[in-house]
Amino acid sequence: IGWQVEEALRIHTDLDKQQRYDKVIKMLKEVELADAERVYRQYPHELSGGMRQRVMIAAAMICEPKLLIADEPTTALDVTIQAQILDLLSQVAAGNDRSRALLLITHALGVIWEMCTRVVVMYGSRVMEEAPVKTLFSSPAHPYTKGLIDSSPSLQKDPRDLKSIPGSVPSLLSPPPGCPFAPRCPRATRQCHGELPGMREVAPNHRVACFLDM
Repeated sequence: IGWQVEEALRIHTDLDKQQRYDKVIKMLKEVELADAERVYRQYPHELSGGMRQRVMIAAAMICEPKLLIADEPTTALDVTIQAQILDLLSQVAAGNDRSRALLLITHALGVIWEMCTRVVVMYGSRVMEEAPVKTLFSSPAHPYTKGLIDSSPSLQKDPRDLKSIPGSVPSLLSPPPGCPFAPRCPRATRQCHGELPGMREVAPNHRVACFLDM
């Protein structure tokens, strides 16, 4: 574990061995791993999923980046550990001077609501919609965004009201002409199937790539 977390320091800094060790131990403690000295000497298979995720965060933060990119950071973790990891990400990403940014890549709408201030919705490698998080959930403009929200369960919804998005994700090796979501969109027109829509502003700080009037 220590060797892996230390790798970025070996590549990007001139710290000596003892300095690297001290910095890694400090970082393992910052991500709330008890007995950091023991964890330093362990192998990944000796740690739980939640502990391994904390090690990954430590490795990402060891060179004090201004931008932390977290790709599905709660996948395969139980809900209790998920909450702990998300809380930890919020703390370490903010930093003492609040100068860091967190880019979170996830399909979990609940995580987006809790963690994010601004959301970019992507489909078929293209941006479909971009808006502040509260605006996106209260006034989704793109049919794909609406489909995501409608298909997400919540305590406020009757399970019988859950909807699904028909069809399947297109191949990026041979994407369809026009809007990539058009083959699955219930409101798609001939223009949608033939032309690629550009981004347009539908409200302040709220942009969408769609020909339809919302």
